[in-house]
Amino acid sequence: MDEHDRDDDSGADRLRRARRGDEAAFESIYREHARAIHALALRLTGSPAAAEDITQDTFLRMFGFLSGLREDTPLRPWLKRVAANLAIDRLRRERRYSDDDALLQALDGNAAPATVAEASGLLRRLPPLARTLVWLHEMEGWSHEELARRFGRSPSWSKSILSRSLARLREHLEPAEDDDEHA
Repeated sequence: MDEHDRDDDSGADRLRRARRGDEAAFESIYREHARAIHALALRLTGSPAAAEDITQDTFLRMFGFLSGLREDTPLRPWLKRVAANLAIDRLRRERRYSDDDALLQALDGNAAPATVAEASGLLRRLPPLARTLVWLHEMEGWSHEELARRFGRSPSWSKSILSRSLARLREHLEPAEDDDEHA
């Protein structure tokens, strides 16, 4: 048995022990996955406080659903799906995307971009809903149909928001024409 197989066995073993109420096993699972879940929640919400809440809620849900998880189910993708759904629910509760006209206007706005070195900085320039759609579609692999179902909209709505969001991100990445003329 190679090292990778032992890691898989220890993960399955930890899950079995956590199901039986072993707090150390649950803590080990938390330590292994919490940073990734928090990073996803922060990317989707743009709020450290919201990301903390979503991370906590994700693991509380996992704890409550341990008996329903199949042993062969990869845990991290399941946790990421739960966290993404919690972030979407939070957006809906806060009604931060209820006005489609305001969202589209924000995406089409011509605010002068400052130089941004990292993608997360760029994503924070998008409205919360747009940021969530971009991340879930481009990085987490959600289809337009999945996004539409989750947000209670049509796939064309998701495609439109994603297209405008990506165009806006490209604007932030491309050098201004004035800079090219003076070079």
